[in-house]
Amino acid sequence: MTGNDNEIRTDREARDKVWSMIKDIRICLMVTQEADGQMRSRPMAAQQEEFDGELWFFTAAASGKVHDLERSGRVLLGYADTSGQNYVSITGQAQLVRDPAEIRRRWSEALRTWFPRGPDASDIALIRVKVEAAEYWDSASSTMVHAYGYIKARLTGAPPDPGDHGKVEFV
Repeated sequence: MTGNDNEIRTDREARDKVWSMIKDIRICLMVTQEADGQMRSRPMAAQQEEFDGELWFFTAAASGKVHDLERSGRVLLGYADTSGQNYVSITGQAQLVRDPAEIRRRWSEALRTWFPRGPDASDIALIRVKVEAAEYWDSASSTMVHAYGYIKARLTGAPPDPGDHGKVEFV
């Protein structure tokens, strides 16, 4: 699927493509809307090894993003792999989860940097994002491809093939 901005896919292959593009990107930007209507983004690390249409993040239960999510659970997640020229934008509905068993299940010792009291601390929570839609750009990344694209543009006046672009609905 290259360049068709109107086609929206819902098939398993398209959903798997989204996961394959984001699974190794450890940090994304989570965008929420504040009480005054301003958009705010924060770096967040997803906590999962598989993808079933939901993304999970740890948070301090009293953080600003939690207050934003209590007003509106709508979020935008932005993923970027600049070395591979791959980008994914995800929209979804977020929900605060304070289930101790789920927190312990998703816990990894690396999280202790941000949550020094561990998974049983009373001020720790999860944000579960139910993915509704995604859009991705999977571009060629090698220096030779970019050089070829530049030369092609200069010689022909036509831009290079931008790579694979797609829209995917999850609901």
